[in-house]
Amino acid sequence: MWNEEFKDNKLDSTKWSKIPRGKSDWDKYMSNFDSCYELRNGNLILKGIKNRSLANDTATYLTGGVYTKNKVNFGYGRLEIRAKFQGAKGAWPAFWMLPEKGKWPMAGEIDIMERLSYDSFVYQTIHTNYTYYLKIKDNPKNSDTIRIHSDDYNTYALEKYPDSLVFYVNGIHNFTYPRIKTDKEGQFPFDQSNYYLLLDMQLGGSWVGEVDPKDIPVEMAIDYVRFYKLKE
Repeated sequence: MWNEEFKDNKLDSTKWSKIPRGKSDWDKYMSNFDSCYELRNGNLILKGIKNRSLANDTATYLTGGVYTKNKVNFGYGRLEIRAKFQGAKGAWPAFWMLPEKGKWPMAGEIDIMERLSYDSFVYQTIHTNYTYYLKIKDNPKNSDTIRIHSDDYNTYALEKYPDSLVFYVNGIHNFTYPRIKTDKEGQFPFDQSNYYLLLDMQLGGSWVGEVDPKDIPVEMAIDYVRFYKLKE
């Protein structure tokens, strides 16, 4: 239904925007600085670098990230992302989805992949009012880990249905987050709106820990993004 193979020599602005700087752990170093981005050998390269060039920017590091917000939304179907990561202490690459409408966490967050530092596995997680504020994370299970090829490409996939989210890595089913019958608010908001995709090279934070400057620069290479629409 939709794909991005990153074959051009520049980012397609009809699909992608650079993620702006924010105040959260994940976006505190985001930058539109060209050195954080590269299109190389059919891959989008997103980098985490030391800030040695932008004298007016007080950030210690600069990171690259793109999203499809206000440009491309994904409904029911299968989303696949093939990518390879460099390891670094404090590196936190992520592929995830947020809704165009609604406040966090009521409208939900879908984390297709998060890797910390040099881990040989990734996290796949969902966040909602039910899991975050009500702290119900085991009925049903809202997160799991799965091993990856640490120094090679892996394919991460999410299948989104009206009644479930199904997570895969390299064709292996990791876990499913279903809609259940409950009187608790916000257990499965994922049937209410279309979601946009974020791809970002994050550095540091309370979860991943401090960055080791000796490990920087660090990068991830994204080979493709493909979306298969659910047959109606």
